[in-house]
Amino acid sequence: MILTDRAVLRARLASARRIAVLGAHPDTVRPAFYVPDYLARQGYTIFPVNPAAVGQELWGQPVRASLEDVPGPIDIIDVFRRSDALPDHVAEILSAAEPGTLVWFQQGIRNDAVATLLCEAGLDVVQDRCTLADHKAWSIGPVGQP
Repeated sequence: MILTDRAVLRARLASARRIAVLGAHPDTVRPAFYVPDYLARQGYTIFPVNPAAVGQELWGQPVRASLEDVPGPIDIIDVFRRSDALPDHVAEILSAAEPGTLVWFQQGIRNDAVATLLCEAGLDVVQDRCTLADHKAWSIGPVGQP
């Protein structure tokens, strides 16, 4: 389902614990670094995914080549990839996600065709929203706190 209701989005973000970041980046000035860095400081476990950065460590985790390399269940797949690159990741997302996993396309990222495919496979999708901005705006406290 494509999620747009703010109360639902807030509840999903607040209840998540494990976030895989597709397109995570080690450059501290890029949103693909500072957004997951903020989330890690809020207590989320962040699993960075970027085949170009394998061998590095970010947020206490090794950078993985693929979502399929993330151990255990994923609550949110936070996507930092260009909209036109999203079709290349559909199979990877479907392979790594369980039904109901939330796939969050970051601010400026939208691909209705990919979102529809993911929804048809039983995943929930958010498009064109920033997890950092929403976390702050909705006054979600650190993980494990109300």
